[in-house]
Amino acid sequence: MAGNARRGGQGFELAMMSPALILLAAISFIPLFTMIWMSLSKVGLIGGLSFDFIGLDNWRHLFTDPDIGSSWILSLIYFAATVGAEMVLGTLMALLIHSLIKGRNFVLSLVLIPMFIAPIIVGLLGRFLLDPSFGLYSWFLSATGLYDGNILGSVGPALAAVIALDIWEWSPLVALIVLAGLTAVPTDILEAAEVDGASYRHKLVSIILPSILPILLVALLIRAMDAIRFFAIIFITTNGGPADSTKIIPIRLYDIAFRFFDLGYASAVGLTMLVFSIVIATVFVRVLQRKEAVV
Repeated sequence: MAGNARRGGQGFELAMMSPALILLAAISFIPLFTMIWMSLSKVGLIGGLSFDFIGLDNWRHLFTDPDIGSSWILSLIYFAATVGAEMVLGTLMALLIHSLIKGRNFVLSLVLIPMFIAPIIVGLLGRFLLDPSFGLYSWFLSATGLYDGNILGSVGPALAAVIALDIWEWSPLVALIVLAGLTAVPTDILEAAEVDGASYRHKLVSIILPSILPILLVALLIRAMDAIRFFAIIFITTNGGPADSTKIIPIRLYDIAFRFFDLGYASAVGLTMLVFSIVIATVFVRVLQRKEAVV
């Protein structure tokens, strides 16, 4: 009887949830299947939307297009530089804020300001500060002799500039996540280590970092998912230039879809980004599950 009642309760819950599940499935799968069909078609826009099936032509073009290859290489460089720096700086900021005795909330409020600014505004701010005529940062670099030129108009410095803007905006998010994890570090173990004469470095390596490792993986997953589709700051500051030196794959996708209106090819590029995101998420989730199983 108890088993029948339990199955009846589960059936009622499923029936109540089914409208939301059907709506969620429609919102998720209809666009996905449409993109898959578009990637196998030549999409026409003149005289109305039309789909001419061309098989795997878009996919063959995708895997032989040198521009796509260069954009993926830039995306991986951008991905590694931003996510790696944000994890390190965010963790350091969290450790410093956590060690404060007074004024912790005030300092945290100041640190979190960049992440509440819209990426488009960050891009506009960066373009203004890096302008070679009146930009504050450009003037400072020129006055100190570090760099005298157009930062956003030069191949190497442009990529470094947009990476720095991304790090400035999103390192506070990592700091906030890690700071939440630091509150769960067992204080009794830290106190015992202090009694035994352990230095802060030993406590950090042996107690603090292992305790917050799952939180670090969560922060890494969140930033990795966002970094692969990063768009706004680069679009506002350089729009992929100069000489395609900052044209990561989302900017390339935008150009294909909305400048050249090749929506079939753009769908194939977008699906590769989706697959890459799924692979990255799967790897991080499995690593996180293994760490939780060990703990």
